[in-house]
Amino acid sequence: MTSFRLLFVGDVIGEAGVEAVLGLVPDLRERLGLHAVVVNGENSAPGGRGITESGAAALLSVADFVTLGNHAFDAETGFLDREPRVVRPANLCEDSPGFGRGTFEANGVTVGVTNALGRVFLDGAPRSPFRAAERAVEELEASGADLILVDMHAEATSEKEAMGYHLAGRAQAVLGTHTHVPTADARVLPGGTAYVTDVGMTGRAGSVIGFDREDFLGLFLGERRGKLPIATRGAVIFRAVLVKLDAEGRQARSIERVHLEWTARG
Repeated sequence: MTSFRLLFVGDVIGEAGVEAVLGLVPDLRERLGLHAVVVNGENSAPGGRGITESGAAALLSVADFVTLGNHAFDAETGFLDREPRVVRPANLCEDSPGFGRGTFEANGVTVGVTNALGRVFLDGAPRSPFRAAERAVEELEASGADLILVDMHAEATSEKEAMGYHLAGRAQAVLGTHTHVPTADARVLPGGTAYVTDVGMTGRAGSVIGFDREDFLGLFLGERRGKLPIATRGAVIFRAVLVKLDAEGRQARSIERVHLEWTARG
């Protein structure tokens, strides 16, 4: 058995979230014996929506790969065609900027990564995430990937769970993102697929999913409209999962949560 340890970091929110990743991941690599780190960075732009080229470069200075989601194109898009280590949802239009899947090498293992965008309660995905994920997994296998991770970026719990079972035994990890609140259902599905409905976020504590709580309350109370400002005060919570895999047998052995706190500047 070839043991392989992969850390997946949940939705990184704004500059404080990026700062927490930069501050915590290098130590976690050593302390947890990590072989690879993948980060969801679709909210890492300063305003909390999208990703910038500089933000992607910062995340990739400590991580191996970055996934996106429904806010993939809300900040900058030009660099996505030049950076194969950042992937947007595979079920967007074929001519969308960037790539829907990719691979990287770590510790002699080829890791394939793809990203799928749910369609229940979400707009913007013209194609089925299930068919797109199937195709991406097949293409990653054909390209020589030893392990495959699917970031299922979706609103509905049912859609995420369905994807987990749909890919059970074919992908080694199906990890949910987007709702920013960690769920208590991390487990290994039949066939050796690590699964969790939502990893959670890496962003300001005391916020509403990373955004200013007073403004969010105003939205629900009908007192404001438009884009909500990102939270700018308080410590940062860091939410991730550690997946332990058998690279030779191509199965996940366990999945466990990593919950930390980071004191951000300012």
